[in-house]
Amino acid sequence: MSDVILETRELTKEFKGFTAVNQVNLQVQRGHIHALIGPNGAGKTTCFNLLTKFLAPSAGRILFNGKDISALKPAQIARMGIIRSFQISAVFPHLTVLENVRIGLQCTLGTSFHFWRSERTLTQLNDRAMQLLGEVDLAGFADTVTADLPYGRKRALEIATTLAMEPELMLLDEPTQGMGHEDVHRVTALIKKVSTGRTILMVEHNMNVVADICDRISVLQRGAVLAEGSYADVSRNPQVVEAYMGSSTDGNLAGAHG
Repeated sequence: MSDVILETRELTKEFKGFTAVNQVNLQVQRGHIHALIGPNGAGKTTCFNLLTKFLAPSAGRILFNGKDISALKPAQIARMGIIRSFQISAVFPHLTVLENVRIGLQCTLGTSFHFWRSERTLTQLNDRAMQLLGEVDLAGFADTVTADLPYGRKRALEIATTLAMEPELMLLDEPTQGMGHEDVHRVTALIKKVSTGRTILMVEHNMNVVADICDRISVLQRGAVLAEGSYADVSRNPQVVEAYMGSSTDGNLAGAHG
């Protein structure tokens, strides 16, 4: 059995009397692709913000590799190997694809960002940057200005820049949001590919994506864990079907993109 890389214990976040995340106990197994799903307003993104310390928990604990990280700052979390990609594509639009990845790689030099250094000092990173672009099928776009990339390719670039920071745990926030079918298929295959030797925790609305690639799924509703298990398990859970479909009739979630 895999060991636990990330664990939350009674994780809770309250905003002026409203409980957005309610005593969530989560265990992410090393090497798994684990999805957080749930209807809009279920607390998924708030949960992500707690895990990456963009929000401080009201109560509860977060453990990474057995170490309590509840009091750490976002930069400390990132240095430990928890790297998040954001719901809105977070790349520099006026830099080339290669330059974007190279900025991510500067973190691996063990110094602060080298914006003031000559470009020559960064060419040592080009080989690794090209290797990462190859991993996400963007090697042919290396010299393309990022603003000119199609939307799905921008998300692939974002995954490459996340990989550049050498994550032990990748947090992907709705990686296929707003995509057409072809892009969804490409990015789903990409996530599966880059998951080798890594752990991924993702928030995702598209149930077909979740069904295709996730080892384990946690369903949130009103800030609490409603169900957990494989896709086959949770898709047959009447409470989960009701939460998504507003009905307790038998069925599955294949068509529910919530």
